[in-house]
Amino acid sequence: MSLQVSDLRVHYRTLKGDVRALDGVSFDLADGEILGLVGESGCGKSTLGKALIRMDGRMRRTGGTVALDGEELPIDDDRRMNDFRFRRVSLIPQYAMSALNPTRKIRRLVAELLRSRGAAVDPAELESRMAHVGLPPAVLDRYPIELSGGMRQRMVMVISTLLDPSLLIADEVTSALDVSTQKAVARALLGFRDSGYVKSMIFITHDLALTHHIADTIMVMYAGRLAEKAPADVIVKAPRHPYTRLLLDSLPEVGVRYADRRLDGIAGSPPSLLDPPAGCRFRDRCPLAGEECGEDPPVTELAPDHHVACWKA
Repeated sequence: MSLQVSDLRVHYRTLKGDVRALDGVSFDLADGEILGLVGESGCGKSTLGKALIRMDGRMRRTGGTVALDGEELPIDDDRRMNDFRFRRVSLIPQYAMSALNPTRKIRRLVAELLRSRGAAVDPAELESRMAHVGLPPAVLDRYPIELSGGMRQRMVMVISTLLDPSLLIADEVTSALDVSTQKAVARALLGFRDSGYVKSMIFITHDLALTHHIADTIMVMYAGRLAEKAPADVIVKAPRHPYTRLLLDSLPEVGVRYADRRLDGIAGSPPSLLDPPAGCRFRDRCPLAGEECGEDPPVTELAPDHHVACWKA
């Protein structure tokens, strides 16, 4: 396994108390696998991605372990994690289009980043990776402001993979892009994996349709916990968790008008993670909730590679 996450618990400390952003999340990611991570805002998707590379100093791990290629990641230690960032685990941030220093030309940005990691620029390799995402070499001599949003996004993707990380985390990289650019980004991410630039990938998004297109496996999160994890086709065609089913029912369909089929949203709101309720955290919104749902549901393997945390699954 490329990545092994076991019982990971991460809190944010606030003036009102600790927010339990991740509460006992466990999963494995195999070499060559792309894991799609989906769920409503606040479910813990981006927190999980940032925790794996320690990109937010407000986070505090309260339990669990993370191992990459058999070596435990020191996700509590900024200084030690610097030895892993970009080389072993890399992140395409949620606001990648704003991640480039506007006062530096792209070529200088790349050189400074690699120098900080003890590496040097291989011009031929850099231009080859740029061509892979449809960027001409002339982009290197431009400032970020001279590039379109899609070009900046793709340049950040190239930079994030220059040191061939074992794990690439793509956090909401398509959320601000038009449909055609989303497809180009999805193809580029698949190409990174297929070309061996990255060993495995976590693709974080709200877009279930795009996730189904790119991911081998989909993990659905709710209120800081795993709800369901299964091969992408199984999640889309035969989900077993009520929350997954309701997420899919809430998606609009092309060619179907509102007058013909009303969109079914999910009633209610997720619980506060400052003081989450006991038992299943979805039970107050779940149409199948029963007395047993007052207890924490075990994560059950219903079929090979299909895990569900639900008493009714």
